[in-house]
Amino acid sequence: MYIRAGKKYAQDVYLQDVVGTDREGNEVRIEDKIADDRESVDEQVSNKLQIFRLFEAICHVLGDREKTVIKMRYGIGCDEFTQREVADLLQISRSYVSRIEKKALSKIGKEMDDYNL
Repeated sequence: MYIRAGKKYAQDVYLQDVVGTDREGNEVRIEDKIADDRESVDEQVSNKLQIFRLFEAICHVLGDREKTVIKMRYGIGCDEFTQREVADLLQISRSYVSRIEKKALSKIGKEMDDYNL
């Protein structure tokens, strides 16, 4: 009876069952294979909302030159450039680009803080 009763459970699979080993000799379990490393829906929505607010802050808080510098420095809609490259393209000094960038990031940071209140 005991053996017959055990047969119906012989096909059961558990998440903790070992299915093999990796290159380093560690046991690989079923739960390791089916784990989902993607962001949860809540995290995705939160990230998209923050990105939207960031773009909104860039558009509403910064002046034209500040927008240009931030977009070029961080590759928003174009390639990412160094401060020296931005300075050469805008025909201004690298230190001026640095000041513009610092001031713009400060404005964006303040605006983002205001959103979170």
